[in-house]
Amino acid sequence: MRHYHRILLLAAASVFLAAAQSDPPGRVGRISYMNGDVSFRPSDVDDWIGADINRPLTTGDHLWTDEGARAEVHIGSAALRLNSKTAFEFLNLDDANVQIRLGEGSLSIHLRGLGDQESYEVDTPNLAFSLLRPGDYRIDVNPDNQTTLITVRAGEGEVTGGGQAFIVHPRDQVQVSGGDTIAYNVTGAPQSDEWDGWCMARDRREDQSPSARYVSRDMAGYQDLDDNGAWRQVPDYGSVWVPNSVATGWAPYHDGHWAWVEPWGWTWVDDAPWGFAPFHYGRWVYVGYWAWVPGPLASRPVYAPALVAWVGGSNFNLAVSFGGGAGVAWFPLGPREVYVPAYNASPAYLNRVNVTNTVIVNNVNITNVYVNKTYINRTAPGAITAVPQNAFASARPVQSVAVRVDARAVQSAQVMNTAAVAPSRQSVLGRSVPSGRVSQPPAAVQSRPVVAKATPPPPAVPFAQRQQALTANPGRPLDATQVQRLRTAQPAPARPLIRQAQTPVNVGRPASQPVNQPSNQVAPRNQPSNQVAPRTPAPASQRPPPQNDTAAPRPLDRPAEPVRPQPQRDVPPPARPNERPAEIPRPQQQQVQPPPARPNDRPAETPRPQPRDVQPPARPNDRPAETPRPQPRDVQPPARPAERPVPKEAPKPAKKDDKKKKDDKKDEKKQ
Repeated sequence: MRHYHRILLLAAASVFLAAAQSDPPGRVGRISYMNGDVSFRPSDVDDWIGADINRPLTTGDHLWTDEGARAEVHIGSAALRLNSKTAFEFLNLDDANVQIRLGEGSLSIHLRGLGDQESYEVDTPNLAFSLLRPGDYRIDVNPDNQTTLITVRAGEGEVTGGGQAFIVHPRDQVQVSGGDTIAYNVTGAPQSDEWDGWCMARDRREDQSPSARYVSRDMAGYQDLDDNGAWRQVPDYGSVWVPNSVATGWAPYHDGHWAWVEPWGWTWVDDAPWGFAPFHYGRWVYVGYWAWVPGPLASRPVYAPALVAWVGGSNFNLAVSFGGGAGVAWFPLGPREVYVPAYNASPAYLNRVNVTNTVIVNNVNITNVYVNKTYINRTAPGAITAVPQNAFASARPVQSVAVRVDARAVQSAQVMNTAAVAPSRQSVLGRSVPSGRVSQPPAAVQSRPVVAKATPPPPAVPFAQRQQALTANPGRPLDATQVQRLRTAQPAPARPLIRQAQTPVNVGRPASQPVNQPSNQVAPRNQPSNQVAPRTPAPASQRPPPQNDTAAPRPLDRPAEPVRPQPQRDVPPPARPNERPAEIPRPQQQQVQPPPARPNDRPAETPRPQPRDVQPPARPNDRPAETPRPQPRDVQPPARPAERPVPKEAPKPAKKDDKKKKDDKKDEKKQ
């Protein structure tokens, strides 16, 4: 019986572990700012469309900023800013990893925090750059795909590529050129240009955000609440945020559209510039006006695609309203109401996504959460929004197609956790494919491989390959097992854009590198910024210790630059030349000669207790101490071993001679 229970426990643990491994990430990227032509391509389709503000980004998604354009993406508290003509892709984005493919252009990263288990990596055509500490970083990739320029104004990073790895320290800039074999040159960071100034201004805006007192900085979009609403205190709910520029009769989840984003499924994309945080975190409540309740001040709230309840079931018929077609309806969840996603998730995930976004008073059986449940927003003015099903699936703006719903139909309808609608290609794109030209990176840039240190996940299974399975179970994303089955049945083309970096075996996380490489850090700062190290591996003649050689401050042919401190650890024992214990007797022999010149030098006996304190420093000064012989104080430390023949033992031979003379006299008398 005990064995039987053990099998059941193991089976339950296996099921829970599998569910936990299939949990979606708790964070996404958010397009928070755009200026100019910014284009977007989802991970599982090949079409480019104009990007939307507030579009959630995840693994495999692409962005392109055309000539003169700029864009900003937030991942929690981190800000990623794309300058003009920048090709950007998320190779990986989950709770622990951010891995970016930068094929061309300029990327600035303001990293406020970095957990012990988190990693940030930017992969370019000739190197992988790992961000090791919070700070400010800029990576520029030249169109010739042979040069990457990295500037670290604060923080610290590691470059890996061409069989080498080395550290870039604060206030340094490194230019790396080459492909399979790289050469690099380190200089001091230059003065900020106009692009840097714009990025710093955006950072200051976030630093001064009043909303950071009410929500976590890891909540994407919090900074946009400041200019678009006000914080108030409401009984029973505490601090709430109220938008200040909404139309009469406005309700949450009304101005925007629905998009299909894997692995979450149906996802709300709001049109308002502030419309990210209030629709993916917290809850809404109607208190005579609509107010957003952010929930507990968690360190990192868990992202949700849309915190709504869906209306439908066999008793819900909207055919009349939609002229004979099927419809979809929803309303916002209120405080203390449990969100149950349509995608598969573990119980631990369900707990996190709820307790980080609202106050759950009692433990709730989530399987029965929608049965005979009273929802506070169900009867609120304008809370329920309904649209035709085809408009919903084609990502049309809700405000242009929404219809009024009969209150009696809503009261008798069933509340569900998903919209039973199968996605289309337009659902994935988030809008119709435009007939005109959409800016996108050149073909050479899109196919340009990059060097990666971490192994990214495999490419997404194309939507066309998944569409049939999604239609069979409308409204529910495929779980990890189904996706893997499709990937195995029809393998996607191998990712041609990744070249795995060969990391030197001896290179580790360089926490102590700045201490062990002081000379290597000073010389580069004095180099002219336009001076580039040789493009070929440096010969041995270019590897002298860093003295006045500013042309080659760091050897270019050593594959493991951070290992250079190891020889320097043996340099402090450059004391070894002075550690010659065998040479200590030499000064003793030299100092045995002086005693005859001062046989009565008995005062030297008084300091005998002192040599114990003086002896350790005396070793390095043994030879130099001979020069000041006239000064007894300087001679005392080494003189200790030489004093033994001087003091009391010198007269003893004289006593023996006197005794011998007396004995001789006695003999003479006897004779």
